Amino acid sequence: MEQNRNFFIAIGLSVLILIAWQFLYVSPKIERERAAQEALQEQQAAQQTPQSSQPSSDTPSTSTDLPQASTTTTTGLPGGTTASESATTVTREAALDQAVRITIDTPALTGSLNLAGARFDDLKLKGYRETVNPSSPIIELLSPASMQEGYFAEFAYVGNEQSGRVPGPDTVWRVDGEPKLTPTTPVEMTWTNEKGLTFARTVSVDENYMFTVIDAVTNNSDATVSVAPYGRITRLYKPNITGIYVLHEGLIGVIGEDGLQEIDYDDVEEDHTIKPAKASNGWMGITDKYWATALIPAQGKPFETRFSYFSDGRPRYQTDFLSDAITINAGQTQTMEKHLFAGAKQVPIIDAYEKEFDIEKFNKMIDWGWFHFITRPMFWVLDFFYNFFGNFGLAILATTVLLKLFFFPLANKSYKSMANMKKVQPKMEEIKAKYGDDRQAQQKAMMELYKKEKINPVAGCWPVLLQIPVFFALYKVLYITIEMRHAPFFGWIQDLSAPDPTTVFNLFGLIPFDPPSFLMIGVWPLLMGITMFLQMRMNPTPPDPTQAMIFTWMPVVFTFMLATFPAGLVIYWAWNNFLSIMQQGVIMKRQGVKIELWDNLVGLIKKKPKGPDSTFGRS
Repeated sequence: MEQNRNFFIAIGLSVLILIAWQFLYVSPKIERERAAQEALQEQQAAQQTPQSSQPSSDTPSTSTDLPQASTTTTTGLPGGTTASESATTVTREAALDQAVRITIDTPALTGSLNLAGARFDDLKLKGYRETVNPSSPIIELLSPASMQEGYFAEFAYVGNEQSGRVPGPDTVWRVDGEPKLTPTTPVEMTWTNEKGLTFARTVSVDENYMFTVIDAVTNNSDATVSVAPYGRITRLYKPNITGIYVLHEGLIGVIGEDGLQEIDYDDVEEDHTIKPAKASNGWMGITDKYWATALIPAQGKPFETRFSYFSDGRPRYQTDFLSDAITINAGQTQTMEKHLFAGAKQVPIIDAYEKEFDIEKFNKMIDWGWFHFITRPMFWVLDFFYNFFGNFGLAILATTVLLKLFFFPLANKSYKSMANMKKVQPKMEEIKAKYGDDRQAQQKAMMELYKKEKINPVAGCWPVLLQIPVFFALYKVLYITIEMRHAPFFGWIQDLSAPDPTTVFNLFGLIPFDPPSFLMIGVWPLLMGITMFLQMRMNPTPPDPTQAMIFTWMPVVFTFMLATFPAGLVIYWAWNNFLSIMQQGVIMKRQGVKIELWDNLVGLIKKKPKGPDSTFGRS
């Protein structure tokens, strides 16, 4: 029992450290970042004024940062902002009216494609809303560059003197056919430069979130030319991120042998440019908690990747790739195929795209973490039960039962060992009384007793040790997967990925009072704390005052800590505690060991007599 108690003490101290770290470091850090972001946006809004939109013509931009600059010899990717990208106070409606557009309408997406640059800058997700209110606005993923929160993706070319001007950010394409993009009606567009190069582009989209862009370059001149395809995703603002270490939000990609690249906004701000090694397979993009955009270059063809932050003018974050130049002989045509993912990070859809388009480790877009071998199976079990019950809360309860059955043999053995420890408790007390303060003699006698009775004193720790990784795996799944977003349970729990919205400090809504966040102790956190308290009280109260104090206050600490966690996780913990109580009670009864629960509860209520044996309600 001594080892078990020391183990629980270590857990309690670790929890206290985590809580202190959360309140003293993480929360202030998030607030500072949010305040800095708001101040930056206010400063930008005050310093910058809206500028007129670019005229709808094929005249190239005069910015030397763009591929089709006036010198026509630019060999770098676009990094500077165009005139339209400098305006930051334009409404969405006004921004959409600044250019000719192609309507996008799919079962999952709605929006439009900007013919200036053939730019993806207006996408909304039909299946997701900002809040659980069914009348709240749907999620806006991509937005025109002239808006305060501009966010777009585009594919274009880098040319040279021989090729002449090439399509870039301001090139206005001509549409051939109906200007509407649906899963059954792709859009074809063309543009021809002054040297006889015709650029044809076909854009198609599936029923979910994948766009396919097929480019064909026809050389109608009498000379051999070369052009280099590129793609970029640019975000003209820094989003408010959760700031939790278990989730990556920022620039991301899987680049050849360099593998997974997870670059935080702070990191790219410090380094300005991060360049992985040249590769011929992979993808790159920008990810949020539930949404993402990603470029998938032509696989099998070399390309260079760049993760950048530009601080000149309007701050912006960019992920891009530049493929090796392709050569087009006179009278010939070269064709290239690229893809753009823009949508929700649904696990089945992401996995299907990885197989269908042979995208290297595309499932890394979802942050499964280092323990993906636990988190991914955990998700599939939850998803299976969700499809069976139609309710994610019931899926959590069923998954917990399954885990209990899976670990039952080991847990059963551990509880039996704990029961045997209780049987020899009188002998252990005799040893303590006999040797007094001689700790070395006590330990030696204890070990002889364990050996004689065939007891493993640390076996009782296994249920807790097994519960910790399962707990964190489930926490990760509930926190990162979009399938849990806005998933209801029953009653007041309408979003299992959010904390319990009730609180005992306003009598669960009866009193018109909104307590601060750290006092939001809802019904389910209370149930979790009560079940944890009862589980601990099934064992004898530790004689050591420090250990007894930790055992007494640990359920309270966990109640306050888990109150801010997703409700689904708290429901799991409470249900798991309840099952553990039932399991431990049955095993103790079969072993003929007294269950201390009732005596411990009575001891807490009764007035404690003075004396060393009365510490913390010891009966």
